[in-house]
Amino acid sequence: MTTRIGITIGDLAFVGVLEEERAPATCAAVLRLLPLRAHLLQARWSGESAWVPLGSLDVGVGAENQLHRPEPGQVLLYPAGDSETEILFPYGQTAFAAKCGPLSGNHFLTISEGREHLAEIGRRVLWHGAQDIAFERLD
Repeated sequence: MTTRIGITIGDLAFVGVLEEERAPATCAAVLRLLPLRAHLLQARWSGESAWVPLGSLDVGVGAENQLHRPEPGQVLLYPAGDSETEILFPYGQTAFAAKCGPLSGNHFLTISEGREHLAEIGRRVLWHGAQDIAFERLD
């Protein structure tokens, strides 16, 4: 069974598919957080990507299905360690990093619908600042 997640950023809607076979613990942790409402900000160190800061939240998972250079639409969860817990939302060329240096995050979700709006997300976070973001389970 494929679990679908709805993501709303302002007036733009996306659907993502959980990577449950490759990242089962991370997907389970994310499902426990839903529905999740937060803010999406331009990533300072990662290139064409935005992030959802989750601070010191302990999601209870370690490294799983990690990527350092995710493709646009390959959403990552970084479960703390050298940097704070966060969700990375790549909209273009990305090399995941923090002020401490390169990072790898758990690839848990791939955007399957709305990919044509990824570049617009980049434009909005760069030129208009933080955007409201919501994640919810669709299935």
